[in-house]
Amino acid sequence: MCATQSVVAVVPEPADLVPAESQAAFATETAGMATFPKVLRYRLNNFFAEAKVSPKADSTMWGKIALGMAVLAASWITLYIHRPGSWKFLSLYVLGGLAQTFLLLNIAHDSNHNAISTRPAVNKTLNYVFDLCGISSYMWRILHHRGHHSCINLHGEDDAIEGRGLFRFTPHDPRTALHRFQHIYALFLYALFSLEYVFVRDFQSFFFPAHDYLTRTKHPVREYVILFSGKAFYLTYMLVLPILVMQEPVLLVVAAFFMVHLVVGISVVLVFQTTHIIEDTYFPLDRGEFENGVYHVFATTADYATENPMVGWLVGGLNHHVAHHLCPYVCHTHYAPLTRIIKETAEEFGVPYRQHPTMWRAIWYHLTLLKQLGTEN
Repeated sequence: MCATQSVVAVVPEPADLVPAESQAAFATETAGMATFPKVLRYRLNNFFAEAKVSPKADSTMWGKIALGMAVLAASWITLYIHRPGSWKFLSLYVLGGLAQTFLLLNIAHDSNHNAISTRPAVNKTLNYVFDLCGISSYMWRILHHRGHHSCINLHGEDDAIEGRGLFRFTPHDPRTALHRFQHIYALFLYALFSLEYVFVRDFQSFFFPAHDYLTRTKHPVREYVILFSGKAFYLTYMLVLPILVMQEPVLLVVAAFFMVHLVVGISVVLVFQTTHIIEDTYFPLDRGEFENGVYHVFATTADYATENPMVGWLVGGLNHHVAHHLCPYVCHTHYAPLTRIIKETAEEFGVPYRQHPTMWRAIWYHLTLLKQLGTEN
């Protein structure tokens, strides 16, 4: 865990949505006495109680799981049955890559947060979608929870804002001459993100950890076995079998593999980076700057395209990112009404709520910040 106090989720895990204070006691509190975090917590919790719905997966979520799995399976079954020519092979292979992107954003991320089911075994099983896509689900869980959710935008601790010398993501990082061009080369390097994750970062995190919480963690032997077997399985079905069984040209398969990672990489990175590394988000040096973790979330997190249901459907609700950080154990198909509660409550208490009307606008402001950080000290 990060050394400083962790950000406390508004909705506790498991799905105990009853606020600590009784409704009667809360009702007697005057508006002047009620704090923003307390009122927001109450309203978010009360949403599920009043609607009498589970915060876990609903029929829409299960439909998304079925659709994503079906498209991925169908693309590969079609490849093996029909043995199509070059262009059809490339199209079906990339379709499978699009399905992987959809599964990572919509299914794996939620299962990583135990947000799909109250049964741990269900979440654990669906979390192996990461391994199906060549990424260690075990290491992703550690990096995402300990290296991001517990220390959002915190300099020196949040793994998501570490530029590894190639990027200057915060005003606290040293600036180099290379960073002057980071807004230009950013999208290209983002597209290589998943390739770096598959071939470098997982192994680096296991064997050459850069963070204290990784150094202190004793990884179970089974996770080393899953790491290597998962990578072997992924590379076998993505590269080896198409060449040996389908007898497709090596260059064609490698090109298709590279194209899939371009799609996965740039999609996943932009979905996440546009919620934290934006022109007006804050980069604290110490979580002690905030009296409550809720204020930390609002200062460091931004939403985009929350009124566009298609964007939310495609990116796993991660455009409702404030809701995600406040309610990480809630399935993303519930985020839209929670975001409306968040907006209204923030406006009522005068707390800044950051949002952009479209994803394109969010990307623009992300690149704008990169340009500023690359040229200013």
